[in-house]
Amino acid sequence: MTDNINNDKSGSGDGKKRPVILVIMDGIGLSDKEYGNAVLAAYKPNLDELMKTCPHTKLKAHGTAVGLPTDDDMGNSEVGHNALGCGQIYAQGARLVNECIESGKMFQSETWRMLIDNCIKNNSTLHFIGLLSDGNVHSNINHLKAMIAKAKEEGVSKVRIHILLDGRDVEATSALKYVADLENLLSQLNCAAFDARIASGGGRMKITMDRYEANWNMVKLGWDTHVLGIGRQFKSATEAIETYRKEHNVIDQDLPPFVIAENGKPIGTIEDNDSVVLFNFRGDRALEISRAFDDENFDKFDRVRYPKVIFAGMLQYDGDLKIPRRFLVSPPNIQNTLSELLVRHGIKQYAISETQKFGHVTYFWNGNRNEKFNEELEVFEEIPSDRVPFEQRPWMKCAEITDRFITSIKSDEYLFLRTNFPNGDMVGHTGNFAAAVIAVESVDLCIGRIIEAVDEVNGILIVTSDHGNADEMYEKANRDEKPRVKTAHTLNPVPFIIYDKQKQHKIKEGEFGLANVAATIVKLLGLEKPDIWEESIIEE
Repeated sequence: MTDNINNDKSGSGDGKKRPVILVIMDGIGLSDKEYGNAVLAAYKPNLDELMKTCPHTKLKAHGTAVGLPTDDDMGNSEVGHNALGCGQIYAQGARLVNECIESGKMFQSETWRMLIDNCIKNNSTLHFIGLLSDGNVHSNINHLKAMIAKAKEEGVSKVRIHILLDGRDVEATSALKYVADLENLLSQLNCAAFDARIASGGGRMKITMDRYEANWNMVKLGWDTHVLGIGRQFKSATEAIETYRKEHNVIDQDLPPFVIAENGKPIGTIEDNDSVVLFNFRGDRALEISRAFDDENFDKFDRVRYPKVIFAGMLQYDGDLKIPRRFLVSPPNIQNTLSELLVRHGIKQYAISETQKFGHVTYFWNGNRNEKFNEELEVFEEIPSDRVPFEQRPWMKCAEITDRFITSIKSDEYLFLRTNFPNGDMVGHTGNFAAAVIAVESVDLCIGRIIEAVDEVNGILIVTSDHGNADEMYEKANRDEKPRVKTAHTLNPVPFIIYDKQKQHKIKEGEFGLANVAATIVKLLGLEKPDIWEESIIEE
C-alpha cells in the first residue's frame, strides 16, 4: 500500500518518500523564568539553533489538553504519549475515576461488590495500597477517602491503609499534610463498629512502585512491609516520617519503609480472606505489585507467604496481559491510533528508548496496547537502563539510543521513526539542578547527531516533549522563603519544532496540544488524518 503514499512535497522532484523522524525530549518544557530552570541554564547549541531557524510553536501538555480534569493538573509521560500516539484527547486517570465515583458506577461494579462482600462474609480486613497525595498523576487521596467512607457505609468493619509517600508529583516534603488529612477522616469515621487505620508506608522510590522491571527488590520491600509487616516499627505514620527526616535528610519519595505496630505487633498485615485494593490509577508503577498479588506462579522474589485475597486495581493496568484480573474502573478504550493508520498503509515504523521510557514509545504510544498491530511493520528496541541513581549518571543511555536510532534512520527501512530521551524527566525528578543541566546538555548533543543523519537521508525531523520538569527545579511560595527542591512535573508548554532542509513548513495560527502532533506526522507522510483526530499544526 505504500505505493499510494507521496510525501515528496519538498520540490526535489525525485518522488522518493521522505522519512519522518520524531524526537521526544521527555521532561523538557519551556519557561522564560531563569530561577531553577535547568533547560535555560544548559548549553544547548543544537536546540537553540533549531528554535532560531526552524518553524516552531509551543504545545499544551497538561490538563484538559491530555484528558485530565482541569488545567491545574500537570501532565505526565503516560497521558502525553497517549495523546501523541492517538491524535485524540481521551478522559484519563483522575478524570476517569472521578466520573465513576461521582456517578456511583464504581460502587455498583461487580469488583467492588466482590471486595465488600468478601470482607463482610469473612469478617475480614479491607486493605488499600497506594500513593497518598493529590498529584493526580498516579492517584488522588480523595478517591481513597471516598472508598473508605463507602466501605463503612456498606458494612465493612476493619480497614487498613498502606501509604506510599509522594514528594514527586507534589511538593517534595508534603507527606505530613496528606497523612493529617487522611487521619482526620479516619477519626471522624471510626467507632465501635468500624476501625480504620494507617498500617504501613514508605517512599515511592524506595518501595512498591518500581516500573518496567528495573528493580524488583523495591517491590519485594513493599511486599515485606505491607503484606508481612516486616520492617522498623512506629506508633504512627507521623512519627515514622518525622523520625526518618531527621535521620536521613531526604525528601518524601526516598523515605524508608515503616510498619505501624502496637505492643510490638504490626496492626495491618494482609491475611487469608482479606480484600486488597491498589488505588493508583496509573499503570506503569502498579503492574509489578499487581503481579505479586495476582499471579500464583510468581517467581520474581520469594513472597514467603502468599495470602488468599480478593485483589483489585483501580484500573486494569495492562489490558493485553490482563493485569490485574479484577479492577474498579475501565480504562479509556483508545482506538484509531497513529500506529494503526500507518500499518493500514503498509508503513514500517521504528521505536526506541531505554527501559525507563521504553513503554512510553510502545505501550502508551499505541493506546495502552501491549501487543503490536503488526509484527513486521512495527520494530521496537529497548536499551537497558543503568541501575544507578539518575543524578549520578545524568546522561543515562542517550548515546546508545542515538547510535541505534541513527543506524535505523540510515537503514532506509522505515518511513516513521520515534525515540524518547528520558533524561530531562528522570533526572529532573531527583531535584539535582546540576545533574539536570547535564541531562539537558546530553540530549542536545544527541539531537545534533540526529540532525546530521536526517540530512543524509533527506528526512524531516520533529522535536517535541511530553511535559515539563527540568524547566522548574526549584520553587518558593514567597520571595522571602528559602528555595525548595521541586521534583514534580510542570504546567509549562513544550516545544514543537520542524526541521526540514528542503522546506520551511508554515505553522498554523492557534493554540495546539500534544494530540495535534499525530495529524502533523501523517500530513508530512502524505496521508489523510481520520476525521476524529485533532487538526495538523502545519499548513499545506
